[in-house]
Amino acid sequence: MNRRTLLVTAAAGLTLTACGHNKFLRYDGPPVTAVVVQKANRKMFLLDGNQVLKQYDMHLGGDPVGAKQFEGDMKTPEGQYFISHRNPNSRYYLSLGISYPNDKDRAFAEAAGKPPGGDIFIHGQDPKVKAKGGDWTAGCIAVTDREMEQVYAMVQPGTPIFLYP
Repeated sequence: MNRRTLLVTAAAGLTLTACGHNKFLRYDGPPVTAVVVQKANRKMFLLDGNQVLKQYDMHLGGDPVGAKQFEGDMKTPEGQYFISHRNPNSRYYLSLGISYPNDKDRAFAEAAGKPPGGDIFIHGQDPKVKAKGGDWTAGCIAVTDREMEQVYAMVQPGTPIFLYP
């Protein structure tokens, strides 16, 4: 391979890399001190103290009325939890874990003789069906993939999340 071919090939590779989309955004703004979810309004807010930094429309579990109580009920939890972890390899683009179930949730489900369920996340879209409308998750909170990039960059594990009816 001659020198000119090598340079052209290297330049083309760098150009293609520069054009690629990076889903891991940088965020240098005020810290997100809380996430607030209003299920009835289908809104999620990222807050710094009392200041709204970002607001998102969202989709919920397939049966959005009422709090999650048991595995498979298709409901989104209600109450205070925290962001437990980040998943960069989520089936749903990117995701942030929510600490459901807590001790109270487990005790309630156990008293009813049922499992409480789990794996509740804030995440992007279903890659198999990109334009789902309405409430379609199994109990999670879904935003668009581009919005999830922002949320993923802004919200850190340990951040409280308040889920209201």
